[in-house]
Amino acid sequence: MPLKSPTIQKLNVLDTLETNYMPYAMSVIISRALPEIDGLKPSHRKLLYTMYGMGLLKGSLTKSANIVGQTMKIHPHGDMAIYETMVRMTKGNESLLLPLVESKGNFGRCYSRDMAFASPRYTEAKLMPVAAEFFQSINKDTVPFVPNYDNTTKEPVLLPVTFPSILANPNQGIAVGMASNICSFNLTELCDATISFLEGRKEEVFSLLKAPDFSAGGELLYDEKELLRIYETGHGSFSLRAVYQHHKEDNCIEITEIPYTTTLEAIMEKLVALMKAGKLKEVNDIRDETDLKGLKLTLDLKKNTDPKQLMTRLFRQTSLQDTFSCNFNLIVNGNPKVLGIPGILQEWLLFRQNCLKRQFAYEMAEQENTLHLLKGLEKILLDIDKAIRIIRETQKDKQVVPNLMEAFAIDEMQAEYVAEIKLRHLNREHLLKQTKQLKNLRSSIKDLKDLIDDPVRQNQYIIDDLQRVRDTYGQPRRTKIVHQKDLPQATPSVMISHYNVKVFLTKDGYLKKIPLTSLRGNFEHKLKPNDYITQEIEGENKGDLLLVSNAQKAYKLKLYDLEDLKTSDLGLYIPNLAAMEPEEKILFAVATSDYAGHLLFAYQNGKMAKIPLSAYETKTNRKVLANAYASQPLRGVRFLVEEKQLIAVSNINKVLIFDSSQINSKTTRNSVGVQVLKPKKGSELVALMNLDQVQFENPDYYRANIPAVGTYLKKTDSLSLSNDCETAENLSLLELMPESDD
Repeated sequence: MPLKSPTIQKLNVLDTLETNYMPYAMSVIISRALPEIDGLKPSHRKLLYTMYGMGLLKGSLTKSANIVGQTMKIHPHGDMAIYETMVRMTKGNESLLLPLVESKGNFGRCYSRDMAFASPRYTEAKLMPVAAEFFQSINKDTVPFVPNYDNTTKEPVLLPVTFPSILANPNQGIAVGMASNICSFNLTELCDATISFLEGRKEEVFSLLKAPDFSAGGELLYDEKELLRIYETGHGSFSLRAVYQHHKEDNCIEITEIPYTTTLEAIMEKLVALMKAGKLKEVNDIRDETDLKGLKLTLDLKKNTDPKQLMTRLFRQTSLQDTFSCNFNLIVNGNPKVLGIPGILQEWLLFRQNCLKRQFAYEMAEQENTLHLLKGLEKILLDIDKAIRIIRETQKDKQVVPNLMEAFAIDEMQAEYVAEIKLRHLNREHLLKQTKQLKNLRSSIKDLKDLIDDPVRQNQYIIDDLQRVRDTYGQPRRTKIVHQKDLPQATPSVMISHYNVKVFLTKDGYLKKIPLTSLRGNFEHKLKPNDYITQEIEGENKGDLLLVSNAQKAYKLKLYDLEDLKTSDLGLYIPNLAAMEPEEKILFAVATSDYAGHLLFAYQNGKMAKIPLSAYETKTNRKVLANAYASQPLRGVRFLVEEKQLIAVSNINKVLIFDSSQINSKTTRNSVGVQVLKPKKGSELVALMNLDQVQFENPDYYRANIPAVGTYLKKTDSLSLSNDCETAENLSLLELMPESDD
């Protein structure tokens, strides 16, 4: 028998999505991920109601496994999913600013990703006292009840909470196509702001509700404009940062509070990554010293480290400063809405008023029922003996109520009430005492009816509850408010690691920047064949490096832009760092952080120019400065931090010792300078040396005021030149360049 070909059915994608996907999406939005006006998601509400039903509001703690098992009767989910919900609500986990579950045992910590909570068979829990505010008069029909998933019991749709708990605890949820992220506010401030809102002083809400508050503490960077936008629209973001203390005696930083949005492990991973990348050289060690007392992350600092600048940089580079993005999306009357603070308070007020109306209606119905029964009893009192005789003479039990109804003109309910009165209560005193309640009941019913119809009295009832909650459960703020103007500015220099370095310049144009910590006990440099170090400079990583070339140019490099190297590295090839000409060579290098001091240029014609280093400082980030010195053949450069004794040597062995203070400073970079060594018979200056480079029996013999021709070198004296000064024409410029004097 041949097989039938498969039937292909064409379906409309939109119809399929609407039929199959939309019910799931709506279920996730309405019944799972987003909180409702009572501040709870369905999983939270079912758990709290189960614990309330177990008597855990006033009773002793019970095993968490027992609570989870009981909750599964109205919440058909896995036990671990329910337990994780409870963990977040506990005092021990510290996730909520206003925890609702008292806990005993290890429930982990919200600030730690790796600090896992213990199994539910080991931990115990009960409701916190504040949880009573969620069940205020719940047995008086304050909220509607619906059947559970298998129709074996009933559960509340919402909980009649007496304060706007939706803003008292943080709440986050991701639904289908939408999400919610609500920050928490201090309970005292929240109650005060809500009272002002109810009393019509709505303009005071923003001032009373100063800023969000979190269980993790930390510091909130106050931005009035952004917070106002969050309060009005429910959208926006603000920054949280860690709290730290610097201990001078131990030279360490202790971080004791971190932003609510991050974890200790995430911060440590980033810090370790920065250390491995060589971007955190100010820190010797990172230690997690968290214990039962609370969070503590310790950073051991190196000497001369500025803790404020270091933390300012770490706030930018790690989640020690993080952002909380607000999205006040909640379910109101079965529909998701994004509301600002006034909108949320208004919806909560309507919800709370409805709860009170239902409560008052329930109480009024009970009192009306009692009044109705007592009215029947009042009629019986007119002839109590007759009532007793009717009951005694009635042959059948089922005829007692009809006979009483007929004899006293009362209804069945009243007759049933009279028939059920105990024999001992038929005394006149008891009956009169019961009927005296009629007046009080009528007054109470009238008052309840007035409460149901009067929003002003309802608001006062709500205000009384808010004041009681504030005075009973209010706590000081945990998150400190810090104004932006009070914080150190994160300038580019602050964002750079601060440590000391040495810069090595070689004859062939290679450059090495090596941290001083890498030089300890390691002085053997790897160099190319026939290359050697011509200059060794000390500086700071935050400083600039000024390179003077034989093309009258000065190249400026940021030291922090240069890679940290080791002595075993060849170095960075300078032509790759600066756009140099093919035959151009670097003659001299200076490292500076403040552009203090002078550059002394010695020319072949015997003139010298002393130029302030500040002349090479530019407001813009220029990397090449033309006309760095005069267009004369250069024979020596010195960096002068302070005035010093120098030696000028000519090619006819004339030597002159002079003091650099005799040379006046010039503001123009390409100044030709002043005459120092006078030429004689066409002589030229070939070298500029330090006094410690020579071995003179009598240095005063060569001293003279400038300008001077100099004095011939004695045969008993010598110059520590690697080449013969008398053949200066054959010397390369690099060989004549001395080391700097910084």
